[in-house]
Amino acid sequence: MHILMKTRTTNTLLRLMKILRKLPGYNLQEVLIVLAIIGILLLIALPNLMPLIAKTKSTEAKQHLNAIYNAQTMYRYMYSRYSVDFDEIDYEAPKTTLEGGRAYYRYEIIKADNNSFLARATAVDDFDGDGIFNVWEIDENGAPIQKIKD
Repeated sequence: MHILMKTRTTNTLLRLMKILRKLPGYNLQEVLIVLAIIGILLLIALPNLMPLIAKTKSTEAKQHLNAIYNAQTMYRYMYSRYSVDFDEIDYEAPKTTLEGGRAYYRYEIIKADNNSFLARATAVDDFDGDGIFNVWEIDENGAPIQKIKD
């Protein structure tokens, strides 16, 4: 009985070994070739994606400039003038990536008087590596305008 069980176990193991030998697999060369092809495709695609990355980051500038516009408009309704101070209009500029924050733009109010104001968002990073920093501006009309395209 003991010998019979041992033979069955051995036969089962042999069948299992045959099945495992037939399983397809990839060798190291094949895996490295696939990784090299993926790397080349990424190098080809990345320059085409850079404008899209800059465009998505510029959405932040437009949103914050619209918030500054809304705050300036409310301030003007109350005091009949625009302000050059973020504290007066109750707006807190976000910390930039250089300051340990998450904002890609630095915000400032360039000028403000009784009838007009001008606020600017300047990129703190060069998104596409060409040495030009993206700049957006908004005035009392409320439409963000891209002054310098990155």
